Amino acid sequence: MLLAEVLTWLQPQPGKRYVDATVGAGGHARAILEASAPDGRLLGLDVDADALSLAANHLRIFGDRVRLEKGSFRELRSLLPASGFGSVDGMLFDLGVSSMQLDRPGRGFSFAAEGPLDMRLDPDAGQPASVLVNTLPERELADLLFTLGEEPAARRIARAIARRRASRPFGTTTDLARVVGGAAGRGGRTSWRIHPATRTFQALRIAVNDELGALECALPAAVDALAPGGRLVVIAFHSLEDRIVKRFFQAQARGCVCPTQTPCRCPAQARLRILTRRPVIAGATELGANPRSRSAKLRAAEKLDPAGAS
Repeated sequence: MLLAEVLTWLQPQPGKRYVDATVGAGGHARAILEASAPDGRLLGLDVDADALSLAANHLRIFGDRVRLEKGSFRELRSLLPASGFGSVDGMLFDLGVSSMQLDRPGRGFSFAAEGPLDMRLDPDAGQPASVLVNTLPERELADLLFTLGEEPAARRIARAIARRRASRPFGTTTDLARVVGGAAGRGGRTSWRIHPATRTFQALRIAVNDELGALECALPAAVDALAPGGRLVVIAFHSLEDRIVKRFFQAQARGCVCPTQTPCRCPAQARLRILTRRPVIAGATELGANPRSRSAKLRAAEKLDPAGAS
């Protein structure tokens, strides 16, 4: 996803150290290692053991230039020094769920095929989506769907879910999708462009994995870990993630935390220089080959040298 764009903004170089905080099957990591040959190093992180297994096979040709660790980017502050990557020259976050995970019904991320109502990025941690769907009070469920899924029919969908689970709990993705589709309106569609269950599944997945909370923890840790001149590249797939990244970059580029109407008296300094004033999106060629890239937005920033920051 946005492979050429990642390389453009990350600018991998020989002898430097990089982190792919969401390594997946290793596509981005491979390109970074190739671009930083012969001696660039990379740490790949992922919470999904299956993804790490694929990445290990995909990246084995790079030998000890690559290290893979199972862990969430929420834990960057402990994972980086423990892996020998206390200071790095670039870091990539490719957020959300991968095509590999979406295409496996047994993971429960997609309503396209029947599977367990799971949605955990790490199948060995936390509670599956079925717990939220079957136990969350109706009002809280509606708030979750509206806040995390930006679903306009959230209350109607939550009411339908609560009514159905009173007689029979939800256990599969297709079962939930049918009920959501029937409650969403417009003949089962909240929009003519997307499936009526899309926003509901998005909201549940974000909640199950606390994806926004993890991102808010990881971004400051990533900036702390970057060496001066190091670059942070983030690919987001929906507005909530992208908004967090945009506001974080803006705050770190501004530095001053004083009220806008008063003279600056605070000691805070700008830590980042924003490289992408507008999010970078997929080009026509990638959109044609991979329709899922249509929602991808890339933002990049460079860490400033404290000695030269104003």
